[in-house]
Amino acid sequence: MTTDPIYLDHNATTPLLPEVVDAMLPYLREHFGNPSSEHAYGARVRNAVARAREQVATLIGCDPDEVFFTSGGTEANNLAIRGVTEVLERKHHVVTTVIEHPATARPCAWLEKHGHSVTRIHVDSDGRASVEEAREAIDSDTALVTVMHSNNETGVLQPIAKFAQLAHARGAIIHTDAAQSLGKVPVQVRELGVDLLSIAGHKLYAPKGVGALYVKRGTPLAPFVLGASHERGLRPGTENVASIVGLGTACEVVGQNLGESAARTKELRDLLWERLASGVPGLALNGHRDLRLPNTLNVRFPRTSGNAVLTGAPEVAASTGSACHAGHESASTVIVAMGVAPEDALSSVRLTLGRSTTADDISRAADALVRAWRRLAAT
Repeated sequence: MTTDPIYLDHNATTPLLPEVVDAMLPYLREHFGNPSSEHAYGARVRNAVARAREQVATLIGCDPDEVFFTSGGTEANNLAIRGVTEVLERKHHVVTTVIEHPATARPCAWLEKHGHSVTRIHVDSDGRASVEEAREAIDSDTALVTVMHSNNETGVLQPIAKFAQLAHARGAIIHTDAAQSLGKVPVQVRELGVDLLSIAGHKLYAPKGVGALYVKRGTPLAPFVLGASHERGLRPGTENVASIVGLGTACEVVGQNLGESAARTKELRDLLWERLASGVPGLALNGHRDLRLPNTLNVRFPRTSGNAVLTGAPEVAASTGSACHAGHESASTVIVAMGVAPEDALSSVRLTLGRSTTADDISRAADALVRAWRRLAAT
């Protein structure tokens, strides 16, 4: 009989909440109608989609008609980035950061190949993007500023409200990818001042393959996928009803006890740091000590690689930010961007907790990781 490892990779994906599964099942088994159909079968699922739209809107503090469902965070980011720049075709400048997820970085690189200039703001040693650098970069030719709400590797929270102020002062649109933040910390679009915000369902206990884009009313945006009039023409394609229902339910559930859940997770995360730091002399933290997601701990193990530590601790399911291609391991660009030497960045491990993580999980995971590092350090 095998025992599954302790799951500390919630920034990669999350399990479905039981409430989400229960909410989805009727739309997998019974309610099969097309939301665009005018008869009772269509009305039944159309109402379910409308209810989910309200649930998402409630969590982020907007109106339901400002929520557009997508296939996930990647599509939401592409719709935001490419949609704005297509409409604002007379402006040819985009501002982003050096630590963005590929779902943002690659659309920006695509724009760069097709006539736009892209400025990538640097981060400090804590992983926070420079507001001063952004102030210098954003100008009257800037169509879009796109900065992630929190980094997926370090969990570091970015000063989005300040970027929004700078963007709007120069007539630019502001977009943030909040895929990692939603369900872990409060995310209110009005307080942030953003025009666009991306959501990924599988990061907050909803299914993979569903997400949403918040579009502030009046924000200029063109679809980049062409088809019929679904999602008011911004995202054509028959709606993935069951998954949309799951996303709505997840938003409602995580919103009910967000503060309590965040406090509990932070306490366990800090306990994990204490246990690791006491057993691994020279252990270093990647990212801001306080301004980060309550579930995220990214650390550097001295004198070894993060992959080696995780390989030596099969009891723990976690990840590193490094990439391995044909036997060659390369350091995380996010950690290197914070001023960490590439050889040191290779020692990083990302440990991310979830709603089901227990104190016993933390104790056993810390012991396993410390044992693995000690074996490696002794060789």
